[in-house]
Amino acid sequence: MSTREQTVSTPSTRSPAWLRAMRPRQWVKNVLVLAPVFPAGQQVGLDTLTGVGVAFVLFCVLSSSIYLINDAKDVEADRAHPRKRFRPIAAGELPVRTAVVLAVVLAAVALGAGTLWQPMLGVVLGVYFVIQLAYCFGLKHEPVLELACVASGFLLRMLAGGTAGDIPLSGWFLLTTAFGSLFMAAGKRYGEARRGELTGEPVRRVVQRYTPTYLRFVWTLAATVVVTTYALWAIEVLVAQTGTSLATLTIVPFVLAVLRYAVDVDSGNAEEPEEIALHDRVLLGLAGLWCASLLLAVWL
Repeated sequence: MSTREQTVSTPSTRSPAWLRAMRPRQWVKNVLVLAPVFPAGQQVGLDTLTGVGVAFVLFCVLSSSIYLINDAKDVEADRAHPRKRFRPIAAGELPVRTAVVLAVVLAAVALGAGTLWQPMLGVVLGVYFVIQLAYCFGLKHEPVLELACVASGFLLRMLAGGTAGDIPLSGWFLLTTAFGSLFMAAGKRYGEARRGELTGEPVRRVVQRYTPTYLRFVWTLAATVVVTTYALWAIEVLVAQTGTSLATLTIVPFVLAVLRYAVDVDSGNAEEPEEIALHDRVLLGLAGLWCASLLLAVWL
């Protein structure tokens, strides 16, 4: 371990450094892999659930590989950051070389297992890996392109669930997912920009190239498209699929959930979407109500 690594103080914790470096708290994002199951209705069987479960696990493994690569590459910059300096690699708890080796192993396992399970799942995982590598090694400094990279991660999770579970996804559903992903990505950047304004903490270079007004425009546009495409999906696809107008009732909790999340975005608290998902009880309640109404419409 280098002298620099020895001198960086870190908070005490019981978790192994390698596990914390994999950021298991962010695995909650991979729940999006399960989303295609809800509207599938009676198409869902054991094979579907097994396939979606495999996709979820493999996305957790592959995303952790990306986190390790990103933190290993940015180790010096993270050490100068007031919060990121406590990450295991920046703090010297996990050597850079060990992190890179672990990342390569995790990526090989995820891509290999995905391809063996279903070739198209391997393709989706491979596309995700390539885009995220491009993000780590340069695109994260390019405005708009970096937003697209972050948003694509959410969309590809959804595609992985549909692919692994052999669930057909409609165009409206994919558009809802795509612009919902953009909504969350722009909210993340807006939260970081607001934090920098309020606390004076340094923010990443690309965030400095955005203005809060521009980011507000992006997430407002994205939220508008999300609500519109979801309503069209519920009315045109889900009603036809289920044969009941109950499907239109799912629009109400969905729109309320979007508006609730927008409160967090507008206040600058959406920098970590997984934290909102875990701690905003009202949002969790609305999400649960939406899931219940969707299941009711699909299974009745």
